[in-house]
Amino acid sequence: MRVWSVAFTALACVVVFAPCAQQESGTASQRQRETELAVIETKFGSIVIEFFEESAPSHAANFRKLVRDGFYDGVTFHRVVPGFVIQGGDPNSKDDDRSNDGIGGPGYTVEAEIGLKHERGFVAAARRPDQVNPKRESSGSQFFICLTELPSLDGAYTVFGKVVDGMDVVDQIAAVDRDERDNPVEKVEMIRAYLKVSRPSDEQD
Repeated sequence: MRVWSVAFTALACVVVFAPCAQQESGTASQRQRETELAVIETKFGSIVIEFFEESAPSHAANFRKLVRDGFYDGVTFHRVVPGFVIQGGDPNSKDDDRSNDGIGGPGYTVEAEIGLKHERGFVAAARRPDQVNPKRESSGSQFFICLTELPSLDGAYTVFGKVVDGMDVVDQIAAVDRDERDNPVEKVEMIRAYLKVSRPSDEQD
């Protein structure tokens, strides 16, 4: 059984960063052109995600494509671990069989674009374990949002975006009741996902 997830334990790996590579902050001063954001609507409110275009262009393009195709509409956050992550994006979560949540996807993977650290609010792609996935290719659709800094995951997963609005919503999802598999007892659906354009003028007072 394939399970797309993010490991709990610290990963023994060595990551070499290029000297010129810097952590993307997503601040307004760095967004000097129009930016296409993803919006995920839930029963708790909306989560707005900005993409790290330079660091993970393939992941950003893939996420946008899935949003445009309506792939995420009705999909749930099927894994919630307080103090760690919330994870979603599996189309299997649309059905009533909770046992298959976490093993589905669009039928393809995305080549790894590993480089950024895992900070609170950062969005990363889930993937299969190293034993069966030595290239650390990402799930085609499943992703997780970090609830705190997670240095144990640095160098192991592709970080491709950041929540720029709606972390209060993420925190509410993280607090729901869950079963023994960390799946919310009551489904937390991505009611609708869509793209919107943010312009520099939108950032100004």
